[in-house]
Amino acid sequence: MPYIKIWIHLIFSTKNRDKLISKQLKPQLLKHIKENSIKKNIYIDFMNSVSDHIHRLISLNSEQTISKVTQLTQVDR
Repeated sequence: MPYIKIWIHLIFSTKNRDKLISKQLKPQLLKHIKENSIKKNIYIDFMNSVSDHIHRLISLNSEQTISKVTQLTQVDR
């Protein structure tokens, strides 16, 4: 079996780039995203946020697509 390593840098922003991610919300938000990703078998190598967007470095396995992983890692409303 071949060795496959695909890294995707995803950036999600808040609606209208409003500064909605406060210092108090940030740890809870990142924890929620990480826990959801683990449940969905998505490996996040690195994640961080500022007040209006979130960066994620995600590793895809051979069965995952960018569109599916992006869809699965979105924060639920």
